[in-house]
Amino acid sequence: MITRFALTAFFFSSLLTIPSFAQQKTPSLKERKIITYTTAKDTDLRLRATDTLHFAAFGQPQETEVCVFIDPSHTFQTMVGIGGALTDAAAETFAKLPLNKQQEFIKAYYDPKEGIGYTLGRTNMNSCDFSSDMYAYVEENDKDLKSFNIAHDRKYKLPLIKQAMAAAGGKLTLYVSPWSPPAWMKSNKDMLQGGKLLPEYRQSWANYFVKYINTLEKEGIPVWGLTVQNEPMAKQIWESCIYTAEEERDFIRDYMGPTLEKAGLSSKKLIAWDHNRDLVYQRASTYLNDAATAKYIYGIGYHWYETWTGSNMQFENLKRVAETFPDKKLIFTEGCVENFKLDKINEWRLGERYGYSMVNDFNCGTIAWTDWNILLDDTGGPNHVGNFCFAPIHADTQAGKLYYTNSYYYIGHFSKFIPAGSKRIAASSNRDVLQTTAFLRPDGKTTVVVMNTSDQKLPYRLWLDGQAAEAVSLPHSIMTLIF
Repeated sequence: MITRFALTAFFFSSLLTIPSFAQQKTPSLKERKIITYTTAKDTDLRLRATDTLHFAAFGQPQETEVCVFIDPSHTFQTMVGIGGALTDAAAETFAKLPLNKQQEFIKAYYDPKEGIGYTLGRTNMNSCDFSSDMYAYVEENDKDLKSFNIAHDRKYKLPLIKQAMAAAGGKLTLYVSPWSPPAWMKSNKDMLQGGKLLPEYRQSWANYFVKYINTLEKEGIPVWGLTVQNEPMAKQIWESCIYTAEEERDFIRDYMGPTLEKAGLSSKKLIAWDHNRDLVYQRASTYLNDAATAKYIYGIGYHWYETWTGSNMQFENLKRVAETFPDKKLIFTEGCVENFKLDKINEWRLGERYGYSMVNDFNCGTIAWTDWNILLDDTGGPNHVGNFCFAPIHADTQAGKLYYTNSYYYIGHFSKFIPAGSKRIAASSNRDVLQTTAFLRPDGKTTVVVMNTSDQKLPYRLWLDGQAAEAVSLPHSIMTLIF
């Protein structure tokens, strides 16, 4: 059954509020209460507070017992944020909703108490497939960018970003990504169908980023970072541009990095690759083994497309990058379930794909996780090339209704309870049907996420320092435990 946000108000009213960072006396394990929140298939549980558990003496677990083990004495990466992309499609769909549904939607994503607390965003520079039209910000052959103007964005996209910022507490960690330079800068003279950035326009294109970032910031929208090129190995029927690893390396080293530095924007986080996990090590090593390029790069962005067959999503490739280049960051920059069908909107696989990816991406060292479109209409668009996809929330703009897929709740099990500044801690499961990750939050609380991908109801123990709490994981469920 399609669940609307209005039906979940009761659940969110009971969700844990992240308290201040004030120092408090640390209670013993036996004194700690573990609050659980659950979303489960074939139930009405959607991010609902479901139980209060307690630690008790346990000792050595037996091999026959199902356990999730956590060890806060070992910490790893610090989280930057979790969120989604504020595209033209999302903004146009949002603008067509009645005011009360707009307010509901913004609260659902960005309110840290009544929503799922998004703090991260991505937006497109120039048009992408999830735009109703194809556009750039300059006129034909304007190499000096004298005609640069983002009037197109002021109609829908910038108002949405500003509302999201306000609901998130006045700040959103936002980064920008291009799908294609203007057609006249490219070898194929088309924003679509791949093509390459012509050598004579490399400096103009680097300047274009600076113009866009500065213009957004003049509009009151701070920019945290940027990616060099969305999916630089994909010739698409939509906006796309091809770079080999060496071409992207050289563009960063000789143009992008120095141009940001000269413009006083070297603090902006420069993210390379921004494509799939399959080639992520080859691309990362090409950039980062070159010291003159590596000094400009904050991290490596990646997607989940073309790497998902069953449960094989090539997470090992991320581990290779993290262990080889530990000073660089991993950022999940895009993922969605493709081939939208309205009658498939309730399928449980939608959320499970998100949960499985997020648990494993975090366990590989990812510091920021960005879903694709935050909102689409009931066709899976708008999309000017017919590439319709699923989003966590869809809208029937004619009826003024919002539809929440289970993806929204699966993401919320992470985004609501793992705020920026949280540090991942060691966590493991002794059964492969239970996926788990865990974080120590800035307020001193611990968040553990446990996801059950099986058809079985699984009693298990949450184990810590010889103490354990008895819990139950429902079939095809995700549970967040906080203490």
